[in-house]
Amino acid sequence: MEQVRGVLNYLEEMAEKPVTYTYEPPPGVAARSGRTVKHEVEVTDGRAIANQLSLDVEGFVLTPHVSAVRDFYDADEVKRVYYPEMERLVRESTGAARVVVFDHNVRNGSKEMRAKLGVREPVRFAHNDYTLKSGPQRVRELCGDAQAERLLKHRYVFINVWRPIRGPVEQSPLAICDARSVRQEDFIATDLVYRDRVGEVYSVRYNPAHRWFYFSRMRPDEALLLKCFDSDGSRARYTAHSAFEETTAKPDAAPRESIEARTIAFFAPDGN
Repeated sequence: MEQVRGVLNYLEEMAEKPVTYTYEPPPGVAARSGRTVKHEVEVTDGRAIANQLSLDVEGFVLTPHVSAVRDFYDADEVKRVYYPEMERLVRESTGAARVVVFDHNVRNGSKEMRAKLGVREPVRFAHNDYTLKSGPQRVRELCGDAQAERLLKHRYVFINVWRPIRGPVEQSPLAICDARSVRQEDFIATDLVYRDRVGEVYSVRYNPAHRWFYFSRMRPDEALLLKCFDSDGSRARYTAHSAFEETTAKPDAAPRESIEARTIAFFAPDGN
């Protein structure tokens, strides 16, 4: 399998709980607390073993998928067309009784285009989107206490579906860490502060045992499913992930444009 060298940003362990703001914080407050430490790591191109990967073992899979969306920067079209597509894709990939898409983010590596389109930049920081605390908390927030109590008695899985919306990807590809190579102790619970609520994610401390993968030159007709939380601890539970820069990347590489859809797969017998 081919490998590249890439730089990943990890969080150095700290005494107090780290905090990350999703918006411009108050004056004098850092958008992200704690000290970021850069590590150059080997990132393996997973294309040679793509058909051997599993959501329940490594925690991520690559699958062909053609979307009918014409403009991923049109939020209404994404919700109308892409959300049902992703619900079908995740349901077929997992066998879940029901899948709900509850959010999405479009990202652009160009600062000029971000300002013009009002979208976010790629996240260049090793993290996982949910924790042992925020997984069930998010189900309650989205479904309401009564329905959530029924759903939480059965298995549920948060899965992000990531794809480029222009390709092939030349800059800031997504690296995913093999779930088998990450220990629970490698995760650092971090408050994620929104304007109206506080969530919790995992930042990641460096461990040389981490095995990182990516898929070279991903195209818009490919989708990457990565598991961000599984209530069943006997399976792959989290996949730390981050955009990264190859040490030999071309200086004129096209900025990455991508979308991630956030889904929950419910395994309750009736999905309710």
